[in-house]
Amino acid sequence: MVFGYQLNDNLKLKILEEREAERLFNLVDNNRQYLSQFLPFVEQTTQVEHSKKFIQSALQKFIKGDGFHCGIWYKNELIGVIGLHYLDLVNKRTSIGYYLAEQFQKKGIMTKCTKALIKYIYEEFDINRIEICMSTQNPKSRAIPERLGFTQEGILRSDERLQGEFSDSYVYSLLRYEYEQLNWKDEF
Repeated sequence: MVFGYQLNDNLKLKILEEREAERLFNLVDNNRQYLSQFLPFVEQTTQVEHSKKFIQSALQKFIKGDGFHCGIWYKNELIGVIGLHYLDLVNKRTSIGYYLAEQFQKKGIMTKCTKALIKYIYEEFDINRIEICMSTQNPKSRAIPERLGFTQEGILRSDERLQGEFSDSYVYSLLRYEYEQLNWKDEF
């Protein structure tokens, strides 16, 4: 199944396509100062071609069954990205990554999108573990797995470089049996 999901009248998730590279670049570029605090790729995304290469790489991962990235669309405007960094069916695990334009935060959008993706993962794949990592400097991102019933497992020290400095990351996970206890079955 190709992942595309209408969450409500205004909000949908859809696999990113090459033709959307300029929109993706503009999303990153218009939020550069904010996003670069938390995401290492922002510094290297300096032209539309970089966004196009990201989309091409993401589509190859999708074709190989090794993850995917969706645009978050609000009223037909690309406002963020959410996806699976990888899909490890041998060890039955995956990792979710996401970001959202600053002006669309604190509206419940990312929580709703993450919840929909989690539901999709556990219904479509034989996965036991979903992981989410984020910079320890990003309390808004940290609130999402906490809201959704994830367990904080620890801190990865000097996990990524943000704005030229090493940054620690929180690690959260949600196991299948924990998801099944959340009783999200009737949502969406």
